[in-house]
Amino acid sequence: MARTHMQGIRARIAVAGAAAAVAATVWGVTTIVDPGHGTRHQNVSRQTDDPAGGGATDPQAPGDPGRKIPDGIAHASESGGNAVNITIDDGPDPKWTPKVLDVLRKYDVKATFCMIGPQAQANPDLVKKVVAEGHRLCDHTMDHNTGMDKKPLDYQRRQVLDAKKLIEEAAGGGARVEYYRAPGGAFTPESRALAAANGMRPLGWNIDTKDFSKPGVDAIVNTVKSEIGNGPTILFHDGGGDRTQSVQALDEVLAWLKEQGRPTGFPVVTGASS
Repeated sequence: MARTHMQGIRARIAVAGAAAAVAATVWGVTTIVDPGHGTRHQNVSRQTDDPAGGGATDPQAPGDPGRKIPDGIAHASESGGNAVNITIDDGPDPKWTPKVLDVLRKYDVKATFCMIGPQAQANPDLVKKVVAEGHRLCDHTMDHNTGMDKKPLDYQRRQVLDAKKLIEEAAGGGARVEYYRAPGGAFTPESRALAAANGMRPLGWNIDTKDFSKPGVDAIVNTVKSEIGNGPTILFHDGGGDRTQSVQALDEVLAWLKEQGRPTGFPVVTGASS
C-alpha cells in the first residue's frame, strides 16, 4: 500500500492525538469464514517489507515510550517458541464467562477476552474479574456487525471507539484495552489504523475452533489438534448463546496443550504480525 494512500487514511481518522502516516507496505491477504455467520473476511495480513507491521512514525504504545503499535494484524505470541494464545470472543456473559474463567484458572492459563461494548457495560463486575485474574482486554466493537468493513468510516469509528470506552469504563482502575478484533475478521485499513492510533493492536487468529456453531465437543477439540500447526492464536467464544460445548472443549484443549508441553501467552502488541 502506497505511503500517500495510508496518509490519506490517517487524515480521515479523528482520534485522540495525531495519527501519522504508515510506511509503504504490500499486503497479502487470506480470507476466512466468519464463525457462525458464514461471511468471508480478512484475518491473515502480512507485510512483506516490515516484519514489525508498522513504520517509525506509528503511534506509541501506551505507558511504554519508544515502543510502537503497528496496524498489522497480530497472530504471534509474545512468549514466542511454541506458546499458544487463547482468545475468547463475544462476552462477557453472566452465565458463561465465569465458567470459562474457572477453566482458565484450573490450568493457570491467561487469555485475551474480546468483548462487545454493551455486554461489558452490562456486566462490569465480570470485566473487573477478568482483569483482576490477569487476563487482557480486547475491543470487539459495539454490535458485532460482520459487515462493518462495508460500512462508512464514521460507522467503523463509532463501533471501535465507543466499545473501547465502555469496556475500559467497566474495567475501571485504569485498565487498558490492548487489542482490537474485527467481527468475523472484517478489518479495513482504516479500522486497523484507528485501532493502532488508539493503543490497540489489531488481532487475528490462526485456529477457528468453530465452537460458535456448536459442532460437538469432540469436533472442536479435534479442530484444534489438527490445525495447531497453523499458528498460535486460538479462537473460542463465551458469548452468543449456549456455550456448554465451548467450556467443555476449552477444558479438554487446555489439558491436551499441557500434555504436549505447550505454554500459553498473550498475542503480540508491538511485535511481528504473523
